[in-house]
Amino acid sequence: MRCNLPTQRNSTPWKKCDSYPWYNSGMNGRSFEPFVDRTQAGVELAKALEEYRGSGALVLGVPRGGVVVAHEVARRLGLQLDVVVPRKIGAPGQPELAIGAISSWGGGQALIDERTSRYLGVTRDYISAEVARQEAEVERRLLAYRGTSDPPDVSGRIVLVVDDGVATGYTTRASLAAVRGLGAKDIVLAVPVGPPDSISELSRFADRVVCLQTPAMFTAVGCWYEHFEQTSDQEVLALLGKQRTDP
Repeated sequence: MRCNLPTQRNSTPWKKCDSYPWYNSGMNGRSFEPFVDRTQAGVELAKALEEYRGSGALVLGVPRGGVVVAHEVARRLGLQLDVVVPRKIGAPGQPELAIGAISSWGGGQALIDERTSRYLGVTRDYISAEVARQEAEVERRLLAYRGTSDPPDVSGRIVLVVDDGVATGYTTRASLAAVRGLGAKDIVLAVPVGPPDSISELSRFADRVVCLQTPAMFTAVGCWYEHFEQTSDQEVLALLGKQRTDP
């Protein structure tokens, strides 16, 4: 990974960030720079996962943006690409604040941050209603992306769970738990960037964690990309279809 400071500083993610976090140091004291976009992040992540080339491992991208990264990993390593669909359970009136998460093939089990929920006074009725709403969205996305909500056969296989970054880690934990429940042999979480505390915590739920950058002053995933536009359902479908037709 290059360590030169970027010259372009006027793209959308930096406008919404309060500082320029690439000057900050990570777990080992070195500075980090942002990725150009999700495609470049996928290229760099594939290099770190070279040992899985031709291994028969399954790459599961996390929609939507994580599929862009996962597609590059799968394409470069000659691996099959599919998706796992987690959804955040947002706090009342603060949908961006995660109080838990669910995932496809998670058996309807939600991971709930009980401490935060109690602090915010979140009711069980709210949590039940929000879980049901997010389960419906999970089902919609599975059918849209895969044509079926049936899980892939991961029994005895290595599974690479790939996203474009980790923040609190709740949706990632839900994804890892669901894949574990499907009988995967080994689960590798692979992400371009995440805060040190979240990455350390997630190592408890995966057999291996590969994270290219762990800045101590994290801010947000989007602050670590020069271009971090929202990925559409149509783009996800195109990438999944392209991977199926590529030789």
